[in-house]
Amino acid sequence: MDYTEISPDKSTSESNNIWFKRRDFIKLTGGSLAGLLIFFRAGPFSLLATPADVKRSLPTDYNAFLKIDEDGTVSCFTGKIEMGQGVITSLAQMLADELDVSFNKVKMVMGDTDLCPYDAGTWGSLSIRVFGPAMLAAAAEARGVLLSLAAEKCGSTADKLTVKDGVISISGTNEPLVSYGELAKGRRIEKFLDTVSKPKDYAEYKIMGSSMLRTDAVSKVKGEALFAGDYRIPGMLYAKILRPPSHGATLISADVTAAKAIPGVIVIEDKQLIAILHNDPEIAEKALRLIKAEYTISEKQVDDKSIYDYLLNSGAEAKVVNEKGDLTTGKSASKTVFEKTYYNSYVAHSAIETHTAIAYQDEDKLVVIVSTQSPFGVQDMICRELGLALEKVRIITPFVGGAFGGKAPAQQALEAAQLARISGKPVMVNWTREEEFFYDTFRPAAVVKLNSGIDAQSNISLWDYNVYYAGSRGSDTVYEVPDQRTTSYAARNVHPFGTGAWRAPGNSTNTFARESQIDIMAAASGIDPFEFRLKNLKDERMIGVLKAVAGLFGWTRAKSPSGRGYGIACGIDAGSYVAHMAEVKVDNKTGHVEVVRVACAQDMGFCVNPHGSKMQMEGCIMMGLGYTLTEEIAFTGSNIKTSNYGTYQIPLFSWQPKMETLILEKKEAMQGGGEPAIICMGGVIANAIFDATGARLFQLPMTPERILAAISKG
Repeated sequence: MDYTEISPDKSTSESNNIWFKRRDFIKLTGGSLAGLLIFFRAGPFSLLATPADVKRSLPTDYNAFLKIDEDGTVSCFTGKIEMGQGVITSLAQMLADELDVSFNKVKMVMGDTDLCPYDAGTWGSLSIRVFGPAMLAAAAEARGVLLSLAAEKCGSTADKLTVKDGVISISGTNEPLVSYGELAKGRRIEKFLDTVSKPKDYAEYKIMGSSMLRTDAVSKVKGEALFAGDYRIPGMLYAKILRPPSHGATLISADVTAAKAIPGVIVIEDKQLIAILHNDPEIAEKALRLIKAEYTISEKQVDDKSIYDYLLNSGAEAKVVNEKGDLTTGKSASKTVFEKTYYNSYVAHSAIETHTAIAYQDEDKLVVIVSTQSPFGVQDMICRELGLALEKVRIITPFVGGAFGGKAPAQQALEAAQLARISGKPVMVNWTREEEFFYDTFRPAAVVKLNSGIDAQSNISLWDYNVYYAGSRGSDTVYEVPDQRTTSYAARNVHPFGTGAWRAPGNSTNTFARESQIDIMAAASGIDPFEFRLKNLKDERMIGVLKAVAGLFGWTRAKSPSGRGYGIACGIDAGSYVAHMAEVKVDNKTGHVEVVRVACAQDMGFCVNPHGSKMQMEGCIMMGLGYTLTEEIAFTGSNIKTSNYGTYQIPLFSWQPKMETLILEKKEAMQGGGEPAIICMGGVIANAIFDATGARLFQLPMTPERILAAISKG
């Protein structure tokens, strides 16, 4: 089957993301190659090696490669995927700038296990700050190789040559000598440099650091961009799978007689996997409803009300993350001690695109097109579960419609692969929204117990921070405290269903607790919360973003609660420093919160694409309103009650506040940008609500009912 049957030319060109059928790619790069392959000394990876030849780890001596066509088009291969964060644009900027080619000449090939170097996955805001420098180093070497080849061709030396838009000339002249495409014409070249080429200094970049429109924007707005669920394979069947009523349920029997009676239905029974296949998804769904199944149920004795006591009594193991000074000394030095407990609920990723996969056999290879953050991880899983060699499984990840950590697991890919192997037919598994909520790995419910103190001069003198089940990311003290300790508590299999990474894992929980506690101490000191933070900070980067956001917001100093509804919060994530200020209005009769405006300043080192980064910041602000005000999972035992948006409120367009963003200009190492701006939203809104009403909220989300209860307590 030729892959072009399911990948229209207009999609690949307009999305700036190109794929090849592997054997066709090898033909292109064989004896009649019309391009240039650069092999880098950074690692042993050969572009023509099968996945089985590649070490399955993310090496420090990275592997990167590119292909230069006769027309000067540069294809960049990366195991990263595009799920809305914009790396399809920013990585292209980086390659173009380092290689000295036009930006519009770079085409990205992403997330294809047959064509791309191994990558553990797209998460943790690592694409730019970790893969990016590796790619820049590779591009620098490629540029050096090309200059060396040009020097040989023209009887010159590489140091006398320069490059502009992929055309090489003698420095100081405009006369072109040879282009990258001409050097590559008809030959396959393997050449290593005798010396290591270093990437440019940040001050030298011209494409990086400039705002670029998303290369996938037009195709997505026009509805032409293809996601996993948009593909159709000839002869493809839709799968509807029998799902248990609860995570505590085990199937003991299933009567599929009535389902089999429907014409055209294929029933698959493989241990616990029972599925209906049909070329019409509605008929498959109808047949599924006819199955009579019996289960045994074993539930944990817990629900969304008792979960916090349950977690605290689950025998968690303590791990000291950070310790400085002595807590006893800190307590003795404190004029006032504040002992508080903070809570947050389970939260869904709620990506607009549900988990989807298509599996089909292409000659001797199983191909799976899947929405996932980890194509190579999915390949490992399928090979392990189905007993296949790596070179017999190809994973292709097209555009992914949001993930936020939830598409690192890819159960749907294994389901599709199993069903395709058993039936011998191409099979699509496209989860319904109900299945998405049932199988999603939620942000874990968590508890933070915090004991802090201030001395007579309003300096923070004690910080005893204990976080249960959220993890330690974002638990940094941030402020200057002589006597402090941070402890993280965790236990295996404690949750009644699956939990996992959720955008900036754990950091929203930890920042909410820390920044709420800081405001509590500021209010008790009678000091403006902005001034109190500056008084207790020495970190110049944090001071920088706080002052920047204060100028952006127009902060005027006042003791809280001032009645203005102003809030402030700051934090660190993925190497970036971020600070928020917000203004809210609270209806004291209904508990409804209107977020009027939010300002955000971010120090992320050198920013590759300011336009794209600001879009990420705005997206974080909007998404953050959800976990802050409404989003939580209702459940009893392992039975999840929340099954769709009728009972799970995500932010609406009508909620959108006025948003102002500022990225500090730095010529320093690039840091993460996809997650930092979400971490402060709980804290900044909680502090703004307190400033407006005098009511302190200790649990996320801060629903109208919880706000009214806090107001009633005075």
